[in-house]
Amino acid sequence: MKTIGILGGMSWESTLLYYRVINEGVRERLGGLHSASILLDSGDFAAMETLQAAGEWALIGRILTEKALKLQDAGAEGLLIATNSMHELADLVAGAIDVPFLHIADAVGEALIEDGIQMVGLLGTRFTMERPFYTGRLRERFGIEARIPESEDRERVHRVIYQELCRGIIDDSSRTAYLRIMDELVEEGARAIVLGCTEIGLLVGEDDTQIPLYDTARLHAEAAVRWMLEDSRDL
Repeated sequence: MKTIGILGGMSWESTLLYYRVINEGVRERLGGLHSASILLDSGDFAAMETLQAAGEWALIGRILTEKALKLQDAGAEGLLIATNSMHELADLVAGAIDVPFLHIADAVGEALIEDGIQMVGLLGTRFTMERPFYTGRLRERFGIEARIPESEDRERVHRVIYQELCRGIIDDSSRTAYLRIMDELVEEGARAIVLGCTEIGLLVGEDDTQIPLYDTARLHAEAAVRWMLEDSRDL
């Protein structure tokens, strides 16, 4: 089993899901008392959110790169960032380390291609929905087109993530709003919805809708398990 390094805490609500899904995946594959070999750097999300809001992406990049190098030096054989939005800096972080970087959009793209889906609706932070680092990667690497909500709904999706989900608040009215937005994206041609923020799965799930949902946090964590165990002699 290889050791995965996780840059987490952005927010810790979703990092908790990563830790659980990765450990459950290892136990399921290897059985018995097996658990995952994980190195975790969980940062203070309040500080990161302040820098995001101020547009200080260069400074965030330096912070994440320093953290990634520390994880590598501590023995991480591969690395992932447990959040979608911070993949704005994925190329910078990946270029600074000497171990494999597991990109969240690749995990999503591979799952969509396997299911034959090439048009999706994308929900996430304003950064993930509006910047090309995510939709562009899906298009260029996998030929997948992503539709995003109208401006007012993008603001609502973004606000719910930061003011509710990242604080552990689950509100029924927000769930209703998300489901309406998802329905409208399907009416525009989306065949599935990508939950492009690792906290959204805390609010909406398969029991809430018949629309196929692709939970990026879970898909990313499952991809990490496959990578960790692909050369394991225990398999």
